[in-house]
Amino acid sequence: MRYLLVCLGFLSLFSCGSAPQRKFNKNIGKVLDSAAWQNQFTGIFIYDPEQKDTLYRHHSDKYFTPASNTKIFTLFVAMELLPELLPQLQYQIDADTIYIKGTGDPTLLHPYFKANKSLELLRTASQVRWVYDQLDAHAMGPGWSWGDYDAYYAPERSELPLYGNVVMAATPADSAHWISPEGFEHRWEQEPPKFSRDQHINHFYLHTRDHTDTLEIPYITDTTATRMLLETYLDKKVDLVEAAPGETWETIYGIPADSVYKRMMKNSDNFLAEQLLIQASGMISDTLDPEKAIAFILEGPLAHLKQQPRWVDGSGLSRYNLFTPESMVATLTQLYECYGTERLFAFFPEGGVSGTLKRYFPDADNTPYVHAKTGTLSNNYNLSGYLETRSGKLLVFSFMNNHYRESSTAVKQRMAPILEWIRDHY
Repeated sequence: MRYLLVCLGFLSLFSCGSAPQRKFNKNIGKVLDSAAWQNQFTGIFIYDPEQKDTLYRHHSDKYFTPASNTKIFTLFVAMELLPELLPQLQYQIDADTIYIKGTGDPTLLHPYFKANKSLELLRTASQVRWVYDQLDAHAMGPGWSWGDYDAYYAPERSELPLYGNVVMAATPADSAHWISPEGFEHRWEQEPPKFSRDQHINHFYLHTRDHTDTLEIPYITDTTATRMLLETYLDKKVDLVEAAPGETWETIYGIPADSVYKRMMKNSDNFLAEQLLIQASGMISDTLDPEKAIAFILEGPLAHLKQQPRWVDGSGLSRYNLFTPESMVATLTQLYECYGTERLFAFFPEGGVSGTLKRYFPDADNTPYVHAKTGTLSNNYNLSGYLETRSGKLLVFSFMNNHYRESSTAVKQRMAPILEWIRDHY
């Protein structure tokens, strides 16, 4: 266990009216007093971790809907609890039979990672028995929108994910329709369907806009579907059982965790975030339960947070989540103090360069100065991370915007001059 608090000692995010703080209050405060900022709820916290100086705060102790800024906390959990190689599958061997149970690993046959190390072991066994029902959580997270059941960004959570828990399909210009994985009932439509999958059964309705369009549609991750996919891949029968004969499980480890963290953060991948939280829970409990991982972190390494968050999922899809800018900065500061910028900056989107910030907050010389996680839901846009100034200083910041009615593009355009002023004046 790597309690991050040992890296920090006591962390204080407050100071007593330093000269830089007065300068920030005058300039940023003047901007936020303008009419353009009045019809929304905004919170900002800016901190110098080297000087331990709070440079600016505005509604920083108020709670906001964080959207995908929640993934910062999921990254914290994963880096605290998971090993360098993600646990892919657990197994026992009894004579010619192999018993398996899922760890929540998101990479098995994932269309990007394509990990299959543990499944190749199963091919060598005469009989495969899956000890199922290890996940103590619903397939969809608390507070998720039921209308998103067929949306690419909301795959179900499961104990034994396969293929990223989505069906992919396309119509290439030089070949016929394709769908992966095969085995699900589906129909190609001439016109866009009202929905891409029946709500309660794995029956898909497929339509591509053009030859470059690739669909990603979540499938229902019940035991029937998972067993069918396993049997198809392994080309052998998989039995469902409630227990294994022994109590000791061996673990097969898969791909480097950092490669998954990078994709989760840069692409804001909800599926990876949810599964990493589930995996982390397996390191502290015999049951896969994301609530246990959250409770462990909030009662341990993050027990010092002045405003304890309401935190219910790994991705930030839920509107039940509530976090303050101060809590965001405190957690980001702990990550920085323990892991440093070389490792962390590989995970975070970079302004004007990569991930969800590729088109936003660029620098004139194409050198990114913002390394931060975005968080977007309807009427919410948040940005929390690290900012490098012209003078070589590193700042930790959280800039949260909720309850506006305009497009998020307009909000980003108003944020940009503030971030640029900080870059140029500290």
